[in-house]
Amino acid sequence: MLEQGQGELLSSVTADEIRDWNRDHKVRGLVDKVTTAKSAIEKFVEDGMYLGIGGFGHIRISMPLIYEIIRQKVKHLSVSGHTAVHDLDVLIAGDCVDAVDVAYAFAYETRGLSKNGRRAVESGRIKCVEWTNASLSWRIKAAAMGLPFLPARNLLGSDTFKYSAAKTMECPFTGQKLAALPALMPDVAVIHVHYADKYGNCAIRGTSVKDDDLAKASKRVIVTAERIVDESFFRDNPERTIIPYFCVDAVVEAAHGSHPGNMPYEYYFDEEHIRNYLKAGKDENLVKEYIDKWVYSVKDFDEYLDLVGTKKLTALRRLEELR
Repeated sequence: MLEQGQGELLSSVTADEIRDWNRDHKVRGLVDKVTTAKSAIEKFVEDGMYLGIGGFGHIRISMPLIYEIIRQKVKHLSVSGHTAVHDLDVLIAGDCVDAVDVAYAFAYETRGLSKNGRRAVESGRIKCVEWTNASLSWRIKAAAMGLPFLPARNLLGSDTFKYSAAKTMECPFTGQKLAALPALMPDVAVIHVHYADKYGNCAIRGTSVKDDDLAKASKRVIVTAERIVDESFFRDNPERTIIPYFCVDAVVEAAHGSHPGNMPYEYYFDEEHIRNYLKAGKDENLVKEYIDKWVYSVKDFDEYLDLVGTKKLTALRRLEELR
């Protein structure tokens, strides 16, 4: 080791730990894994865990599971902020998060910064360790490959390295200085997909972002799907399988499961809902009212959708069709 970033390593794992976990805990048989969001969170998510979230921050995110984490008052989570937008911000609003590995977080792109997320960071309530999108992806890939780290060059010469938990090393072949990116193995990942069968095989339309690696890297994987399909959907066309069944621990059917985010080819962002959330974020009392209305006042995601309304959901599907 030549140098070390000053950030805290929120998740550390050895290659043997990765391999041992997968050998000892992952079910290889074709088992029916269909369940409810409530049961899946009760079974697989605990206080203090490291959470990985699939999708792209406010695109193809698993809101039924995120809301259920808040509803069950899970606390002290660390989160991979690879591209974290509405997913992370709502978890912060629900007082579930203590620390974030940050690549892109606390902002809603063209909509501006979240006052809620910014307030949590500036007050010191949320601990942040800095990375880049590439370096967090490669940390996840290292775990997916059963490796303790991957070498890279992208953090070198930047202040991002300074505030990360990476280390530098000398290449044993060339003598070059490289950044060593430690494997990131989340305790649990929540991923939303277009199609899944009852065993956990998953298909994603459009970009998969990093979700194939995230599913392979994580100890537990909970999937929500717009539709649960017959296993022949995958058996007849195996190239559709982005996430294989043996990575997945639970499957939840959840139409409109990314609302108020976008689900490519299904429905567009609910811009009105997101705008109202960002307005609420300016005041802690208004944030609490938002969580009370959209999470605690309903028993599950079906009741949440009833609150959104059929007219709005239909309109969002039409908007996506027009794009």
